[in-house]
Amino acid sequence: MEIQLEELIEQIKKDGVEAAESQAEAILVSAKTEAEKIISDAQKKADKIISDAKSENVKTVKSGEDALRQAGRNLLISFRESVTRELKSIVRNNVNAVYSSDEFGKIIMNTVECWANKPEAENISVILNSNDLAKLEDSLLAELKEKMLGGVTLKANDNFDSGFRIATANGTVYYDYSAETVTDMLSDYLSPRVTSLLKEAE
Repeated sequence: MEIQLEELIEQIKKDGVEAAESQAEAILVSAKTEAEKIISDAQKKADKIISDAKSENVKTVKSGEDALRQAGRNLLISFRESVTRELKSIVRNNVNAVYSSDEFGKIIMNTVECWANKPEAENISVILNSNDLAKLEDSLLAELKEKMLGGVTLKANDNFDSGFRIATANGTVYYDYSAETVTDMLSDYLSPRVTSLLKEAE
């Protein structure tokens, strides 16, 4: 009887140990599987973070390059506009200086003489602003008379500050030599040449 009891106890111990071992094995397998899943998920998240960071870095670099290029273009445009303004200012100052000098009357006379040789130049008028006309009228009339250009008349018009205009008998303006128009013409003529010089200096 005691032998049977000992065998029964031994059997129970053996079954308990086997069951515990089996359960422990199952727990280890499950823990290993869960650990592998956690590692895999963590790796995927890490890969995504790295991928997103690289993508964002590319975007940031491109955005920075685009901004730099645009800033360069803006600077160049601003510089060219500044040069154009400065050029126009220099031309305007020079034109005004010539139109304020003793040479102004000679310029008018040379222009009138050129016009006098044209077939359509009968009864032409030289139009000046009131101030210039008052200063130059006597000398211009005397020189016109001396050069046998009696068909030329002098008229006042205060629609422009300085310079002069040439018109035919019907009042149609053929050429505008006002300071503003001459400044614009010379600036337009010089601007491409200045731009070309700037390009050569790059």
